[in-house]
Amino acid sequence: MSTSGLNMSRRIRRTPYTDRVEAHGVTGFSVVNHMLLPKAFGRSVAEDFIHLREHVQVWDVSCQRQVEIAGPDAGHLVQWMTPRDISRAVPGQCLYVPLIDERAGMINDPVLLKLADDRYWLSIADSDVLLWAKGLAIGRGLDVSVDEPDVSPLAVQGPKAEDLMASVFGDAVREIRHFRFGIFDFRGTRQVIARTGYSRPGGFEVFLRDGSLGPALWDTIWKAGMPLGIAPGCPNVPDRIEAGLLSYGNEMTRANNPLECGMGKFCRTDGQVEHVGRDALARIARQGVERQIRGIVFDGGPCPPCGKPWPVTAEGPDGPRIGQVTSAGWSPRLGRNVGLSMVERGHWDPGQPVTVLSVDGAERPGAVSGLPFA
Repeated sequence: MSTSGLNMSRRIRRTPYTDRVEAHGVTGFSVVNHMLLPKAFGRSVAEDFIHLREHVQVWDVSCQRQVEIAGPDAGHLVQWMTPRDISRAVPGQCLYVPLIDERAGMINDPVLLKLADDRYWLSIADSDVLLWAKGLAIGRGLDVSVDEPDVSPLAVQGPKAEDLMASVFGDAVREIRHFRFGIFDFRGTRQVIARTGYSRPGGFEVFLRDGSLGPALWDTIWKAGMPLGIAPGCPNVPDRIEAGLLSYGNEMTRANNPLECGMGKFCRTDGQVEHVGRDALARIARQGVERQIRGIVFDGGPCPPCGKPWPVTAEGPDGPRIGQVTSAGWSPRLGRNVGLSMVERGHWDPGQPVTVLSVDGAERPGAVSGLPFA
């Protein structure tokens, strides 16, 4: 099948589910962490949005690679990587953790799974956290191993996700709280299932250990989901924008700090937690940020895909530039376009009129919105 112009090689890795998504008519891929991520299945983005909000979808998100940190100093290394205080985390808990460098620049924004006091997984976005963690461990002389285990997440998202997962793994799945995980049997193996996901309706992620079981897991979930209207899917841009879910490499890079990214509630800035970039982040907190992530809602009919940033201006198209839209899409729920943008101080209050200058040359009037969108 076509992979939308991708020239395939071993550098771009297939997943344990790629054969299945191809069989279900995938029409496009992206590449995240050197691995294929399905991006479309022949439906429009709006059709996919509506289906996700009403039914259930199965997503191949194996590109969320796990960085496993294990050993006596595992907790020390994880804390060194993030300004979030993890001292009270317990096994079975998931935490959203910004990772920063010595200047407080964003390295990644993974979900941390605490498997045991001496074993953690970082479920990463698109950057080489494995190499960063290895370098920090070696530099500090820590007694840890840092590896990429054979773990391939499969997401089940949408309002019917709980019923589907319970039909496969038993009613105990229903007891998993938000951002927690449990251990469940699949064909005689112990698998991690978390109530997490990259969508506003939410759902579950199966962190499948042993990629050889991938086709069987997909087929089992697919069969159980057929009475519920299951469809193959992928992260939906307007859905994630409405939810205020950021994309590393789009909304943020190392040029941004977590306070700009709206992650202040996940950061200790009082110097009480020792981590990379502690002094830099504390200084930024004292001074305040000059820009911060916000939602943008705007008109002009359905916008084209946002492949590169679009200028956002105040006081009309000829006004001062106050930000740039980095992700955008048409929201069927709102009947307007939604986007994400770093917006300059003084212009970021909800309701602030703006103009979005999209790639098609349109001058689209809109306004700043809080996150998540109401």
